Amino acid sequence: MSKRIFLILILFFGYFTCFSNEIAQKDSSKSKTISFKIKLKTADNVKIVVSPLKYNKHFAYSFTLDDGYRSAYLTAFPLLNGGRISNSLITEWKIDQGGDGTMSKGLFYSDGMGNKIPFKLGLAINGGAIGDFSAYRGHLSWAEVKEMYDAGWDIFNHGFHHATKSGTNFLTEVTENTTSIRQNLDFTMSHFVVPGGEGDEKYYLEYEKDALNNGHFSVASYYGVGPVFNINSKMNLDKMITARTFVQSSKDTISFKTMDNYLKTLDSIAKQPNASWFSEFTHGTGNANLWNLSIRFSDFKYYMTALADKYGVKGNDSIWMAPWQEVYEYIWLRDRIKMDYIQKGKDVEVKIVIPEIPEIFRNRDISLNIETSSKFEIESSKDVIIKDDGKTNHKLIHLKLEK
Repeated sequence: MSKRIFLILILFFGYFTCFSNEIAQKDSSKSKTISFKIKLKTADNVKIVVSPLKYNKHFAYSFTLDDGYRSAYLTAFPLLNGGRISNSLITEWKIDQGGDGTMSKGLFYSDGMGNKIPFKLGLAINGGAIGDFSAYRGHLSWAEVKEMYDAGWDIFNHGFHHATKSGTNFLTEVTENTTSIRQNLDFTMSHFVVPGGEGDEKYYLEYEKDALNNGHFSVASYYGVGPVFNINSKMNLDKMITARTFVQSSKDTISFKTMDNYLKTLDSIAKQPNASWFSEFTHGTGNANLWNLSIRFSDFKYYMTALADKYGVKGNDSIWMAPWQEVYEYIWLRDRIKMDYIQKGKDVEVKIVIPEIPEIFRNRDISLNIETSSKFEIESSKDVIIKDDGKTNHKLIHLKLEK
């Protein structure tokens, strides 16, 4: 076992969970109850529990691209979502942020009910660097960020200017970036990624403090909990600060040995008996290893395709490939709902008490595992969209709550 795998597994088993998110807690009097009925074909006993992860996946993998580089849109987005990957493109920095020019059909996992969902990543961006400049710009445009956001990618606060040096006004970096994204994209970011770079000793502590005190639910920083979480029991999401690990290309441009080592780490996590959540980062995904802190596109394509082939719809379909915010919000809601059900013969009535959900939450989903040998149907209910596999595997119910 490599040293990297060993250290990550220690973190995995050492992370304990307990309290609720203080920022997001609201008066319980503002909770509401939803209910729906399950109609069984036979009167066999049923058991219903909340799924540890969305669609009852075995593990969630969140992958974030830092700094808002153009390669995210030119290569990573079309590879995962499906579309034409850019040819080689030399940007203003004389660095190739393009890809191999091929057409991708997309990389997918499923919702367990026959529907394919494309792999999605997160973007940590600096509003001060986003614009609509020449075709050879190094950073994303607002239109490109919006297209990825609309496709389900999440956007994280990375400071307005990516400032780290002595004299930085950290509070302004946090709040100006929040304002910039709200003005240009019309939503409020809820998670912060500390920008790396030269700075005073422990400057990241200032970013952590100012982000958490100004509406952000979590911060990815130099040190903290994770990057692997056992999520079978309640998680401590209160002012969460997590440690970042990076996936990067090596100098070896011939083989994929470095990527294979990263895949071994992920496989060791996927094989754990409990449901888990793993988060990693990189910078660019173009043909060049941008600032030597990135993944060359050939490596990125190999890595993501290997994940899809083994854990996506082409493999065992055990992965939930989703951005940090999407997973965080599922676990937050999962740990706060109260579910009960009563069975009378072939009829099962399910009641779920929903807490007040923060307005800036983007996702309001809950999956339920149902154990029954009987096929079933669900009577429609207001305030919630319900999908199920009652006519096929009869194991899963998924709820999408309305705002």
